[in-house]
Amino acid sequence: MESLEDVVLKYALLNAVKYGGRAEPKAVMSKIMAERPDLRSKAREIKALVDSVVEKVNSMGLEEQRALLASRWPEALEERKERAEKRPSVEALPPLPEADQSKGVVVRFAPNPDFVLHLGSARPAILNYAYKLKYGGRFVLRFEDTDPRIKKPLVTDEVNAYEAIREDLRWLGVKWDEEYIQSSRMEIYYEHARRLIELGGAYVDLCKPEEWRRLRNAGKACPHRDASVEDNLELWDRMLRGDFGEGEAVLRVKTDLAHPDPSVRDWVAFRIIDTDKTPHPLVGSKYRVWPTYNFAVSVDDHLMGITHVLRAQEHSVNTVKQSFLFKHFGWRQPVTIHFGRLKIEGGSLSKSKLKTLRVRFDDISMPTLSGLRNRGILPEAIWELILSVGIKPSDSTVSMANLLAINRKILDPIADRYMFVPDPVRLSLDLPAKFTVRLPQHPSFPERGHRVYELGPGRVAVYISRRDAEQGEFRLMEFVNVSARKVGEDEYVGEVVGTTIDEARKRKMPIIQWVPDGSPEAVVVKPVAVGKKVEERGLVEAKALELGEGSAVQFVRYGFVKLASRKDRLFTYIHE
Repeated sequence: MESLEDVVLKYALLNAVKYGGRAEPKAVMSKIMAERPDLRSKAREIKALVDSVVEKVNSMGLEEQRALLASRWPEALEERKERAEKRPSVEALPPLPEADQSKGVVVRFAPNPDFVLHLGSARPAILNYAYKLKYGGRFVLRFEDTDPRIKKPLVTDEVNAYEAIREDLRWLGVKWDEEYIQSSRMEIYYEHARRLIELGGAYVDLCKPEEWRRLRNAGKACPHRDASVEDNLELWDRMLRGDFGEGEAVLRVKTDLAHPDPSVRDWVAFRIIDTDKTPHPLVGSKYRVWPTYNFAVSVDDHLMGITHVLRAQEHSVNTVKQSFLFKHFGWRQPVTIHFGRLKIEGGSLSKSKLKTLRVRFDDISMPTLSGLRNRGILPEAIWELILSVGIKPSDSTVSMANLLAINRKILDPIADRYMFVPDPVRLSLDLPAKFTVRLPQHPSFPERGHRVYELGPGRVAVYISRRDAEQGEFRLMEFVNVSARKVGEDEYVGEVVGTTIDEARKRKMPIIQWVPDGSPEAVVVKPVAVGKKVEERGLVEAKALELGEGSAVQFVRYGFVKLASRKDRLFTYIHE
C-alpha cells in the first residue's frame, strides 16, 4: 500500500499538471479526502504534509512535474490522457467511408523530417489520430525520408527533426502504435521494384530528361518502354551497381500515356542520387538508387495495412498515380479522403519560408509546434482548432487570433492572477492607517486563496505604470482610490481620496494594477510577427517568481504569460 507521503505527492503532482504547474493545497487536500476516506482521521497530520509537499512540487518546472508523475504513477497520467482522448468533438467527426467500428481503422501520419512540425502539419496528425480514437484500430507514424538531395532530412547539432517530430506528437497527445523510417526499408522497395519489372509494370528509361518530356507531352512511348523483362532486370541491376550517374537512368511505372494529366504518364518510381555528394543523415552513402514518394508510399500503405488515408487536396494527383501501382500488384488501394488547404492568417506555414528565418525553430515567434509550446499554447487549443475545421474538401482559413481565443478560453479558469507593472514609476502615499490588502489568486475560485500585503500607516511607496499614472486619478486594485500628481521624471505623489470601489466607480476611476516597493524586476518577451519579438521590462509581484517554470498565469490588465526562467526573471507573452 502507498505511504501517506506518496499519496500526497501523487495528488499534488496531478493537481499541478492539471493547472499549468501550480498545485493548490486546498484542492489537493479535498481530492485526498474524497478518494481516500480512510485517511480522514488523520486530516490534521495530512494538512501539514500537504502544505509541505505542495510547496516542493510548485518549486518544480511543469515538465519536471510531468516527468516525475509519469515515472512514479504512469497509470494516473494515462487516466488523464484517456479522459482527454474521449473528446466529444472526436465522436462528432463525420463518418469515414467503408470504416467498420468492429474492425477499426489503420491510419498513418507520414511527415517528411526535413523540418519540424508546424500548425499546418498538425492537421493530418490530429485528424488521423482522431479517427483512430473514433473507430479504434492502429495509428502508424512513418517518416518519409527518401529524398536526401532535395528534401534532405534535418539532422544537425542543433536539431534532429525525427526526434523533434516525436516530441511534438507526444505533446499533442498523439500516440502511435507503430513507427517506420523509410530510409531503413530500402531493400523492401528494391524487392518490390524487381517484382514490378517481372510483372511488366515498370521499365528502366535511359532517355535524356528533355527527350522524355517531349515524348510524354506528345503522349508517345519512349524507346525503352517495350524492352523485355530480362533487359529491364539487367538494367535495374546495373542501376543498383552504380553503372549510371544521376539523371542517366530512372525506373518508370507503366501508366496511361494518354492520361489528361501529363505528370501521371509513366511516372518515376526510382531515381539515382549521388549520396557521396549528398549523404543521407541516417544511412549515409549506402544507397544511390532511391524510391520516389509515390512508390515508397504505395508499398508501405499496402504492407502496413493502411485502410484510410486522410491528406491534403494537393495530394489528389498522387492518389491517381498510386492507383496504377496498386493495380499492377493486384492490391486494394486504401480509401482516400482529401481535405482542403488550411491557411493561417498571421502565421506563415511555408516550410521554405520558415527555413529562411534566422531564428531557432522553437522560438516563441515561430508557428512551429515547438514554438507554440514554448510560447504557452496548450495542445488542447490546437486540437479544438483543427477539429473545428475538420475534413471538408474546400480550403479553410483560420487566423492566429482563432487559436489564441481558444487558448484563452482554456487558460482563463486555470491561470492564477498576478500583477506586473510595465514602465514603472514610483507612487508615494501617506496612509492614515494600516491597510491589509488581499489579492485573490483567481476571482472565480476563492478557494485558491489570496496574497496578502500589509501597508502603512504613514508614508509608503508602490509602483504603477507610467501610462496609468498620467491619468491622474485611479483606484489601486483591492486597495485605495488615489489622486496623483507628478513630482519628478519617474516620481508621483498621491493623495488617498477614498477606499471603496463604489467611490471609485462614481468618479469613473480606472482600476489599475500595482506592486509594492521592493518588487523584483522582470522581463516579458512578446512575439509580434513570425520570427520577430520585443522585450518589455517592468516590476512583478515576487510570488510570481516562485512558480514552477512553465507555469501559465495572467498578469492583470496585461495578458497571459508563461514563466520561462526564474533565474532570469523571464516571462513569455502568450496572448491578451
